[in-house]
Amino acid sequence: MHGAQPDNPTAPLRTSLVRAGLALVVIACGLSLRWYGFPLGLPAFVVKYGGSLLWATMVFLLVGVLLPRLSRMQLAAIAVLIAVVVEFSRLVHVPWLDAFRLTTAGALLLGRIFSLWNLVAYLIGIVVGIWLDSRVARNRIPQPNTLTPRAETARSDRALPRSHA
Repeated sequence: MHGAQPDNPTAPLRTSLVRAGLALVVIACGLSLRWYGFPLGLPAFVVKYGGSLLWATMVFLLVGVLLPRLSRMQLAAIAVLIAVVVEFSRLVHVPWLDAFRLTTAGALLLGRIFSLWNLVAYLIGIVVGIWLDSRVARNRIPQPNTLTPRAETARSDRALPRSHA
């Protein structure tokens, strides 16, 4: 195990917490857009597809909360799969599912009407999620590794010639 870095068990937890915080912000933005977008005079296109974009961003981040060790591309693939399944599920009409879609939670989580344009908004939203996650990851302060200074000191002691004065 020479030169191996110790596994940091808090890193996935920290990643999940940051992504959960981002997801909460995205949820607040999405709900605000849906509830206040029309009263603020925003165009229907912005309210409808902005909400879809933010929904997909939320899905990406929540998948990242649950699976913090996966790469962003793996998270994106899972989020795309979820988005496609949810969109195509709108073509399925069974009484219990249609009844759920008529509730506020059902409309926000699953939507009501199938649209291929939603898939475009979802893809853009997942890209936004990747971008947000990478921006936040770059700005995180790394935790000090207590083994590195000792290892560096030991290496530098061996590298320096000894003086016989």
